[in-house]
Amino acid sequence: MKPKNGSQCPSRSNFMQNMYILLLFLLLKLFLLVQCSNNNSLTKSLEVILHEHAFKSLVHQHTGSLYNASVPSSLAGMKLSLVRLRSRTLWEKGANFSGFSIPPRTIPVPYVKRIHIVYNDLGNLSSHYFNISGYDLLTSVIGFIVYDAPSHISTITSLRKLDLRPTGQPISIEFKNLTEMIKGRTTKCAMFDENGKVSLSEMKFPNLCYTRNHGHFTIVLPSETRKKRRIWGFLVIGFVIGLFGVVLVVVVGRMVLGIFKSKKTCEMEREAEEGEFLESVVVGRSKMPVAMVTRTHPVLEGPRFP
Repeated sequence: MKPKNGSQCPSRSNFMQNMYILLLFLLLKLFLLVQCSNNNSLTKSLEVILHEHAFKSLVHQHTGSLYNASVPSSLAGMKLSLVRLRSRTLWEKGANFSGFSIPPRTIPVPYVKRIHIVYNDLGNLSSHYFNISGYDLLTSVIGFIVYDAPSHISTITSLRKLDLRPTGQPISIEFKNLTEMIKGRTTKCAMFDENGKVSLSEMKFPNLCYTRNHGHFTIVLPSETRKKRRIWGFLVIGFVIGLFGVVLVVVVGRMVLGIFKSKKTCEMEREAEEGEFLESVVVGRSKMPVAMVTRTHPVLEGPRFP
């Protein structure tokens, strides 16, 4: 007797459903990655540039002194400086360079004996690396990055990036000559982390922002063309969502069609298996089904014979 395999059909259908669900998940993940990749790549490239050019000024550098680093002509307008400090000095006295005031009782994480602090002012290149939808940059973007400072440096790329942890007051960032510029205007402090993610906060004082770690900072105000940009942004977002919706409908349609075909195939196989079993005979090189022969016995008409 031929074994029934109708139980294989549901597993095949479930496999197709899982494949389509996985495809939908991958499409959604790709959509989110495309949105974030641009800012992340720019931020990472900026960090590489600052790292490379700042540490060229490490030759014969004295601890506690701020050194200005040179930048190539392609980065004209950007300012770059570097200072080396003992962690004990940072804990006892803090540090006040390039508009950044790091308060006492601040420690590097993870802890090292000496640190390098790289300060930068992006100048007219600020909007190339950083921007916020619906806001205008009122000042150039300034920032600082912290690295360890071992006694012997094998290669510049071997320097490890550190975090700062103020145990008391936060780090303050001063933007000079800004009081008259922002008078009567709604401004906010903007902080960009190492991944390009921005966070906005209210300004407690006209020219000061606060942070508890390294990053890049600027002051922004709502754009005068914010409404137009918002409408344009809605149109772009609507187009992207519409395109994604069309793709989603096509994928779901194919999934439903595949499930329907799979069920239809299962029903046909089940009907074939539940039908009458036929024997088979070999004709030449072919094997063919054949029905059993049933003959009726002849009945003679007329008088019966003994």
